[in-house]
Amino acid sequence: MNPLVVITGGTKGIGRALIERFLAEGFDVITCARNENDLLSLQSDMKAQFPDSEVFFQKADLSLRPELDSFIGFIKNMQRPIDVLINNTGVFIPGQIHNEEEGTLEKTMETNLYSAYHLTRGVIDKMIKSKKGHIFTICSTASITAYPNGGSYCISKFALYGMTKVLREEMKPHGVKVTAVLPGATLTDSWQGTDLPQERFIDPKDVAETIWGAYLLSPRAVLEEILIRPQLGDLD
Repeated sequence: MNPLVVITGGTKGIGRALIERFLAEGFDVITCARNENDLLSLQSDMKAQFPDSEVFFQKADLSLRPELDSFIGFIKNMQRPIDVLINNTGVFIPGQIHNEEEGTLEKTMETNLYSAYHLTRGVIDKMIKSKKGHIFTICSTASITAYPNGGSYCISKFALYGMTKVLREEMKPHGVKVTAVLPGATLTDSWQGTDLPQERFIDPKDVAETIWGAYLLSPRAVLEEILIRPQLGDLD
C-alpha cells in the first residue's frame, strides 16, 4: 500500500504543486477544495500522470465547521495511517483593521486558523499512537511581518504560526514532526491579474520541493520552520 498524505486546498497553487510532488514519490493523496469540478479535473490529470497512485477527494469548504467535520470523517473512513498532513487551506482578503468589511476577521480566522486547528486535532491521534508522522502548516511571511494592507490576514497568520509552534512542543515526546512553512509572495491565484513580473514571485513548485526535502530528513531531525522569500525580496 502506498504511503498517504492529506493536503487541503489541493486544486491550485501550492496545494497542487504539493500533490504532484508527493504523487511523483509514490504517495496516495487525500485532498479537498470548494469546487467539485476543479477536484474532478485534478483527479483526472493526476491519474494520467501517476497511474500507480490515487487521488481521493471530497468537496468541502473548511471554513464551515459541518463541512470540515465531514472531511475529517471522510479521512477516517479510509482507515489508513496518515504519513503526512499539510494544512494548506487559506484565504487572503486585503484590507486594514480600521476599515475592512465587517466579518472579514471571522471569515479569515475560520479559513486560515480554525480549519488547521480542527483538522489537526481530528487526525493526530493515530500519528501519536504510531509515534510517527509529519505535520506541515502553510503559514506566511505575514506570520512574522506586519503589512499595511494585511489586516485580518496578518492576524490569522500570526495565530497560525503560534499554533504550529505550540504543536511542535506538544509533539516532541510523541515522535510526530511539526513544521511551519512561511512563504513570501508566491505566484498563485491570489495574485491573479497582477502586473508584476514572474521573477518577483516564488514558484509554488519551489515550496513543494522544499517541503519534500524537509520530509526526507531522518527521524532524528526536524526542520521546525521553513522561511522562503523571492530572491529579489518581499514585495512592497
